[in-house]
Amino acid sequence: MTPLLELRHVSKAYGDPADPLHALDDISFRVERGEFVCMVGPSGGGKSTLLRLIAGLLRPTAGEILLDGQPVREPSPRVGIVFQNVNLMPWRTVLDNVALPLELAGVPRPQRHKVALELLDLMGLAGFARRYPRQLSGGMQQRAAIARTLAQDPDLLLLDEPFGALDAITREYLNRELLRIHHLRKQTIFMVTHAIGEAVFLADRVLVLSARPGTIRREIPIPLPHPRGEETLSDPTYLALTREVRAAIGDSRELGF
Repeated sequence: MTPLLELRHVSKAYGDPADPLHALDDISFRVERGEFVCMVGPSGGGKSTLLRLIAGLLRPTAGEILLDGQPVREPSPRVGIVFQNVNLMPWRTVLDNVALPLELAGVPRPQRHKVALELLDLMGLAGFARRYPRQLSGGMQQRAAIARTLAQDPDLLLLDEPFGALDAITREYLNRELLRIHHLRKQTIFMVTHAIGEAVFLADRVLVLSARPGTIRREIPIPLPHPRGEETLSDPTYLALTREVRAAIGDSRELGF
């Protein structure tokens, strides 16, 4: 079957063609429907650039990106992206923030509010629909941002370090919630993160990116059973996989962590 996402020898350079800054070099991988794939690597290795390429916000210098076998040349509603900065509109209620993609698509108010309320319930925010973003905690704001992206019903959900600014306890809770949503909706997810443990906990596969220019160092399957919970964090297989990913990244001093 055709994979949902495929990158073929993708490279990206910025600046003067005579003296370019090479961000990514010869990136190739596939993401199948329903997979949860995480990418880890050092700061400045091009992870966020790669997400923007997949989302159609940037164009590759070389190679091609295919969504369902079709070239990605511009942003598409089939691809949703959530950044670390939630960017909720402070003057809109949580309900209207989540419903915004449907509003922009011309969906009537009763219908879009129905969908938004269902998503808020899914995210555990049903009681906060009429609140404003400033009245939510950081973790609740991030859940609302994910709900807003899910409102467009994307085939592929891209996550750019979505929990990086949160405390460890909230981050662990949201990791479990993200897995729950992934399994309920059979959502295809591609996420970049600096947290090795988070990647191993969440993913079906972990891709390890090198320092700039980013290349794929390793692709590591994660054969941990589901459901995954707190007990997973002390599982010997989980601990062995985190060591394997860390070893694949290499010396943190060398790579600029």
